[in-house]
Formats: sequence, structure tokens, C-alpha cells
Amino acid sequence: MAGAITHDRLSAAEGRQGGPLIVTEDVDLLDDLLRLCAAAGARPEVHHGVPERGGGWETAPLVLVGDDAARRVRGAARRRGVVLVGRDQDDSGVWRRAVEIGADHVLLLPDGEQWLVDRIADVAEGVGPPALTVGVIGGRGGAGSSTLACALAVISARQGRRTLLVDADPLGGGLDVLLGGEAAEGLRWPDFAASHGRVGGGALEESLPSLHALRILSWDRGDRVTIAPEAVRAVLAAARRRGGAVVVDLPRRIDEGVAEALAQVDLGLLVVPAELRAVAAAGRVASAVGMLLKDLRVVVRGPYAPGLDDREVARLLGLPLAGEVPVETGLLAAQERGAPPGADGRGPLARFCSTFWERTAAAGRAV
Repeated sequence: MAGAITHDRLSAAEGRQGGPLIVTEDVDLLDDLLRLCAAAGARPEVHHGVPERGGGWETAPLVLVGDDAARRVRGAARRRGVVLVGRDQDDSGVWRRAVEIGADHVLLLPDGEQWLVDRIADVAEGVGPPALTVGVIGGRGGAGSSTLACALAVISARQGRRTLLVDADPLGGGLDVLLGGEAAEGLRWPDFAASHGRVGGGALEESLPSLHALRILSWDRGDRVTIAPEAVRAVLAAARRRGGAVVVDLPRRIDEGVAEALAQVDLGLLVVPAELRAVAAAGRVASAVGMLLKDLRVVVRGPYAPGLDDREVARLLGLPLAGEVPVETGLLAAQERGAPPGADGRGPLARFCSTFWERTAAAGRAV
């Protein structure tokens, strides 16, 4: 069990990175808290009461106060990030003691263990704002969504952003192939099939192939084409946790795993070739995706059929226009030479991606 208490006092140390401070004399409780810290990959500082000045009360990113120590810390300076930890589910007085010490949360073991592990791991990793997560989906087959997803990631990394590219389409052939890195060392989706709970953001990033200054999570050449929804949720949450940009190449079908991915997408780009049949197909895709993703925009890909332009395509679909990607001659030839989409910084695709990231940053979206 875990509960929150709201107050407005801010700590001067808020946002700092490191292990938590534990305050307790309860040996059994301390053993449990040390075990949970170890599970989260954090090294705590342990005291029986409020440490002397400079001992961590003001600077620790998280303070875990055992219910036995509540009276001893009652006079300590108020700060954010204090959790009162107890065991007695029937003790209503724990809430009063939490208010007296200015705690943000009350946590009762063992029910709240997973919540606490996640919280400890977050502060140990120095978590800041989550990555802006952009989903790219084709309005019909062959729309060029995978090419755009790769180009967005390549340009983002080139601009100095921490960037992670996620291939959420097991039937797409593998984005690592599109980036010329099918033989690159690192883990693929099937390696995370059993993931659940919390996946460490740093550990995830270090385990993935590194290509063109970005990290990529793609599929191997095996037979597995599904990943459990809870694994998708855990992996994408870890990918977002360290900030920067995450680009997700999405399939047109919606299953439970894709729904989990869409739940973590901040902004969606629907790639639609400028032809009536593609617009009709994209309308069905937009209806399905729009049920799970509120911010969905259209990217129109030329050449244009008679009577169509980018604004007309967006009007027919009833969606905001993110921009157009004109035909880029030589794109396939460049990919055959091993150059990733967007490698030509002066081409239409790279220009669209650069403008997209600039506009996104100008609009105040964290990237």
C-alpha cells in the first residue's frame, strides 16, 4: 500500500542524484529496505535519527523514514521526497505521524514494495523529464513510415539529442536492416520478452545496438513476432526515462502490445501518400489510432495525384498537417550503399526532420 500527502515546501536538494537516506532502528525493516535498495541498484545511507548537518537529510534525493523513527525526525527541516514506511495495515495513526514529519507518502510493506523499488531506482538514475516520444505509422502499406522514423532518429541524434529508435513492427523486416546494422551487436526485442515490472533505463540503453550515434531496439531474424504487453510497457517506459527523444515505428494493426506503445507516445505522425486510395486507407488507420493517441498529425508524401495537395489530404482526414515530404531521388540508391535515411542533410527528408525537431522544441515540447 502507498499513499500520497500533498504539501508545497520544496527542498534545495530537489532533483539531485544518488542513493536514498534510510532512518530507522527497526532491524527487520532495515533489512527489507536494504533489500529493496539493492533490487533498485542504489546504495543507501543509513542513520538511526536525523543525521548531523551535512549528513544527508537535506541532500539525499529520497528519505525513507521507518515508522519507529517518526518521533525522532519530527523537528527536522521540511523537504520534499520523504516517505514514511511502516508495516501495520490497521494503524490509522501512521497518517498523523506522516503529516507531523512532512512526508510526501505513506508506504506499508509488503504491499508497496514494487512502488518503492521503482521510486528508489528513479532517484538512483537521476530521472529528469521523460523523452519526447514520437510514433510514426503508415496510412497504408508502403507509405514510407519506417523510412521517416529512421530519418527522424538519425537527424535527432545528429542534432546532439539522446535518441532511441524503437521498431514496434515485427513484420516490417527490421529497422536495423534499414540502418545497415543487422549484424550490430546488442539485444533485440525477443531478449526482452520476459520483462515485467521496471527495466533500468541506463541498462537498456547500454544493451542495445549503437548505429549512427543513436540506439536502436529492433527485431532479430527469428520466428517470434509478438511481445507480451507488459514487456512492451516496461521497455518503453525505460526508454523514455532518460530524456531526449524516442522514435517508435508502429504497425498499422492495433493489438495489446501496440496499444501499450501508443499509450506512451506523445505525438503521432501518420504518413499518407497523396493519392485517394491511400487517403481512404489512412482514414481507417486514423480512426483506430485516434482512440488511443490524442495528438495525431499528417505527413503527406508526394508525388501528388491530380486535385490533391498536402492541405487537402489533411482536410479529408480531419487531422492537423505536420508537413510534406517530397519525392527524394536517389534515396534507395543511398540505402543500398549503406547510408541511412536522412544521411543527406540537404535532401527533402532530412529538411523535413530538421524542421520537425526545431518546431517541436520551439513549441515547448521537451526534446
